[in-house]
Amino acid sequence: MKSVETAASAILGWALKRRLARLDDVRTRPHELQEQLLHYLVHTARHTAWGRDYGYAEGLTATEFARRVPVSSYEELYPRIEQVLHGEADVLWPGRVEWFAKSSGTTNARSKYIPVTAEALEDGHYRAGRDMVALANTLYPDAGVLRGKTLALGGSHAPNPFRPDDPDSHVGDVSAVIMHNLPRWAQNRRTPPLELALLDEWEEKLERMAQHVLHENVVTLAGVPTWMILLLRRVSELAGGVPITEVWPNLRLFLHGAVAFGPYREVFRQLIPAEHMRYLEIYNASEGYLAFQDQPDCPDLLLLLDHGIYYEFIPADELDREQPRTLTLAEVEVGPSYAIIISTNAGLWRYRIGDTVRFTSVMPYRIRISGRTKHFLNAFGEEVVVENAEAAVAAAAEATGALVRDFTAAPIYFEAGAGSRGGHQWLIEFAQPPADAAQFAAVLDTTLRQLNSDYDAKRHRNLALQPPVLTVVEPGTFSGWLARRGKLGGQHKVPRLSNSRELVDELLAPA
Repeated sequence: MKSVETAASAILGWALKRRLARLDDVRTRPHELQEQLLHYLVHTARHTAWGRDYGYAEGLTATEFARRVPVSSYEELYPRIEQVLHGEADVLWPGRVEWFAKSSGTTNARSKYIPVTAEALEDGHYRAGRDMVALANTLYPDAGVLRGKTLALGGSHAPNPFRPDDPDSHVGDVSAVIMHNLPRWAQNRRTPPLELALLDEWEEKLERMAQHVLHENVVTLAGVPTWMILLLRRVSELAGGVPITEVWPNLRLFLHGAVAFGPYREVFRQLIPAEHMRYLEIYNASEGYLAFQDQPDCPDLLLLLDHGIYYEFIPADELDREQPRTLTLAEVEVGPSYAIIISTNAGLWRYRIGDTVRFTSVMPYRIRISGRTKHFLNAFGEEVVVENAEAAVAAAAEATGALVRDFTAAPIYFEAGAGSRGGHQWLIEFAQPPADAAQFAAVLDTTLRQLNSDYDAKRHRNLALQPPVLTVVEPGTFSGWLARRGKLGGQHKVPRLSNSRELVDELLAPA
């Protein structure tokens, strides 16, 4: 049996090496690849409703494409996406779309639904996945990524609520969409089996997954750090409290994404106390697989340019303009932050993805994620945006008779000790305190769960997020902070949400 597995790994390794040559093209021929991709996207979509409306034609240049097609937010594109959700064909992309990645962060709905076409899966997510495996196998040949199983954490999917009579259409976390549709060769190299990996009840899922993977030959981990911590802790408990290195002696690599890894690095060092353990970051969103870390010990991410996504960028000082100036890849510079605009083989056209990046290199094009186009809180994959926060605070104030003068929120990160949970700390300055502070915090929490499906999932049974911690600060705390920085008056204000604790710690520090 081992000889068969060894032969299969050798064949797979040979096939993956072919992708390394294409990665070299990404590094050395970026503009040519993007030009070819734009031509393919426009040509393929020319007979769709969108393509007809905006005059897609052969030979459409990048300049003319940018002139004809508007930059769109999710809310602006939603009327077309709604048609696709209801089963209309040839709207944004040829054919009928059956799968949708569900995520949150919009102002017009609790969740947003991103079309996931067969082309987006095969030429985007799966191609990038093969590239990542090939790269990891090259960077860390001793890691044995092809000689064992990848423990992959994901979400779940459900029938498409817009087509209740269509058994073939589903919505779910992008990880679940990817896992469900994986080719057989890839399914055979991952654990746990789909019937466990796609369970929607997280408490049951973590327990059953931990019991199943306890005796697998796990060599690679893949998933969001917050959920992976919970799973690894349970696996260690089931093994009698031994370190993960004793449970899986061949474990060498963690492919992580979705949230910043820095706050979790020390936790993983304690869970996996091994010098040979390696970590690589991936930038895989509901809208597509955008980038991954291609250099050991360097956090820069290589922008993937032949994976179904055509890129444009809005300079940070143009973000608030009604018709912002956009730049092609050839026009960006190292240093400034840009909002990402994408056109994809899933029918997202000049779409504001919501992230901002800055380039650390332009040959090849490498990036670091610098933030969001709006303030947000996403330390655990919860994607709480300012609109969510303000609505939740308003609901809590109304329910408790409070008047809120100012507020901000920041993460409470996992600690290294067993049993710790992440959470949010809310610093609130009241003009009139609530009749019941505990009720204020409870209504805040309940409203956020109603508004934001990702936050709700993380709060489920306190698995990843504990209830919000309410800290009432003295009158004048926020204005004093602004005054110390010469920012009183005008348009200056304290950021509502932050992914670091720097601001909160400053506000709580003795004057």
